[in-house]
Amino acid sequence: MMTNYDKDLTIWAKDTAQLLRERRWDAIDWTHLIEEVEDLGKSERSAIASQMERIMVHLLKWQYQPQRRSDSWLDSINDGRSQIRRKLEDSPSLQSYPQQILEKEYIRARREAVRQTRLEIGIFPELCPYVIEQVIDDWLPDDNLT
Repeated sequence: MMTNYDKDLTIWAKDTAQLLRERRWDAIDWTHLIEEVEDLGKSERSAIASQMERIMVHLLKWQYQPQRRSDSWLDSINDGRSQIRRKLEDSPSLQSYPQQILEKEYIRARREAVRQTRLEIGIFPELCPYVIEQVIDDWLPDDNLT
């Protein structure tokens, strides 16, 4: 038998919130509620990782394709940084998370930069050339770094 959870997550969440307000503990779908609460933390971490990859792809393109620089690259970098700041403000316990995933996300960013630029992978450093502050703070590679 299908539950509201299986049919429509939004309705299920609304109904569950109402049951919690009414303290109708026996009517709550505890299994799915626990899964959803656990997934909230995963979602926050995933969003930070995704933004870090996006930022580093654009930093690499900025650094290694200076002739193609564009305002859209800057907008993407700045938006990614803003998204990370929001996540860290909402969840201070994740402050160290960007540093923890820097190298892993750089590997992904490097592969994506190769795909987007069509440059050889060897052009880009094998190890992340950026410290975490360069990724999440207001910084751009200087022209003379390439």
